[in-house]
Amino acid sequence: MTEKIDIGWNFANSYTQLPESMFTRIKPTPVGKPELIIFNEPLAATLGLNSTALQSKEVLGILAGNEVPEGTLSLAQAYAGHQFGHFTMLGDGRAVLLGEQITPQGDRVDIQLKGAGRTPYSRGGDGRAALGPMLREYIISEAMHGLGIPTTRSLAVVATGESLIRETEQPGAVLTRIAASHLRVGTFQYVAAWGTVEDLRILADYTLQRHYPEAPVEDNPYLVLLREVMERQAALIAKWQLVGFIHGVMNTDNMALSGETIDYGPCAFMDVYNPETVFSSIDQQGRYAYHNQPGIGAWNLARFAETLLPLLADDQAQAIKLAEEAISDFSERSYQYWLTGMRAKLGIFNEELEDVALIDTLLELMQKYRADYTNTFRSLTLGVTEDADLFGTPEFKQWNELWQARLSRQQESQSSSQKLMHSSNPAIIPRNHRVEEALEAAVEREDYDVMERLLQALTNPYAYSSEQEEYSALPEESACPYRTFCGT
Repeated sequence: MTEKIDIGWNFANSYTQLPESMFTRIKPTPVGKPELIIFNEPLAATLGLNSTALQSKEVLGILAGNEVPEGTLSLAQAYAGHQFGHFTMLGDGRAVLLGEQITPQGDRVDIQLKGAGRTPYSRGGDGRAALGPMLREYIISEAMHGLGIPTTRSLAVVATGESLIRETEQPGAVLTRIAASHLRVGTFQYVAAWGTVEDLRILADYTLQRHYPEAPVEDNPYLVLLREVMERQAALIAKWQLVGFIHGVMNTDNMALSGETIDYGPCAFMDVYNPETVFSSIDQQGRYAYHNQPGIGAWNLARFAETLLPLLADDQAQAIKLAEEAISDFSERSYQYWLTGMRAKLGIFNEELEDVALIDTLLELMQKYRADYTNTFRSLTLGVTEDADLFGTPEFKQWNELWQARLSRQQESQSSSQKLMHSSNPAIIPRNHRVEEALEAAVEREDYDVMERLLQALTNPYAYSSEQEEYSALPEESACPYRTFCGT
């Protein structure tokens, strides 16, 4: 029946042209009673999909995994990865890639069903996902998009009508995830460990064609690939740092070669500024703490470079030298992206050597007085510096004088600086307590209005609208630190 309805599919299946060892052809496992919980109409329009058709009962089965569109060669991808530093074989254990949608703009994006049932890579799991974590990914990924940070996106969440047993009994769900691709550092690690050099070359050529078609042509295209991936990751992680985002599980299988943020498990946004902040319940050593993210990005990139060594040069010593040179300035590139972003957050257009000390001093004061990261910059943007402990201190008054003097030394006007700050400092973020409030209402009471209002406010976090005021409020003090979990 769905084949007679114009859904807007413009499907391709380029991943199936790769060596068969890189994936397993498999269909999603049907669910009992699919019910559409939330659907992203603006995203559907961008993809060229028919929102009305996809939300209809006749077609809903596609988003649930009960049927696949005509022409789909669905599959589960194989990959490996370093999880908290330990290398292991992985793969799509609960996700099925339907294929690629070619959008009206000519972009190619993956359409994946997360929670679509067991695959050969499930490693003993049931292949399903719970409603709460899938709604969480929907909220956070769409918030990241609103913040202007490259990210996978969420098209829909469908309840399955089936219960899952985790720590407690939970309702099941399937998330439809949209990504530039699901190619990861771990994809290359898998092929480097269990494939041939020719397999690796095919994968590298595919990645270049898909994500970096306009990259400069050189004698060594795989060195270009390494440099391009490095640059996008440097920019991405800097953006995370600038908004206080903590990914929580920066394993190599969660590092997308497209430069998008992927896999929203134990992620969260920092409230009180503390560089050592960790939210993930399984990160006991703080490996993926806020201040460690740039360093982990460099570590992951080194693992990617290792996989490319057979392609970079016939002589291993020469290949290692090329790889080391290519990624040697990753930390500096990420820092410079961050420094440029921090200048913008303070309304600074040009560069002075003293800027580093000015920024570092502010962050030190924020940490000392337990200032909220987002709201501190929000207050500076609005010029309202009376409602936090930090602003009444002699140290801040001294810093403020230095900041005002710094602004006066640039050619741009005060109003230009304010506009720059407005566009660089979000008025709101998906506060952890607000996300939990929305998830509790949805999962426990089937009340989705709380989530819908939150999502609407997060659509344009730089709006500084009156409707956003309530979402800038801080959570009540708690004796228990906020913890997130790898949702399954």
